[in-house]
Amino acid sequence: MGAGTGMMNMDSMQSMMKTMMPAPGDTASTKDFKSADMKMMHDMAVPYTGNADVDFRTKMIPHHQGAIDMARAALAYAKDETTKTLAAQIIKDQEREIAEMREWLSKNAPK
Repeated sequence: MGAGTGMMNMDSMQSMMKTMMPAPGDTASTKDFKSADMKMMHDMAVPYTGNADVDFRTKMIPHHQGAIDMARAALAYAKDETTKTLAAQIIKDQEREIAEMREWLSKNAPK
């Protein structure tokens, strides 16, 4: 993927951010999903190091945590059992993967 490929323009980014902001009439689940989105975006805003292995894991940890937070909201609010089963599996898988990435970073990331 080239340098400009897949990059959002400023208008797209602003539009995306607006969809994450609380709005009148949001349900409790929507508020929790939006909160998870905002936290994930904030936590992913760390500088790149130039080391693809480190940068990938450093960005994926908050991305996975965002998935966990959204899955927890799904467990709290979803009515469909398949949604709840999927959410529970996502939590299990993503927590394991976060632990693996942190372990790798503790051994391999420059200090």
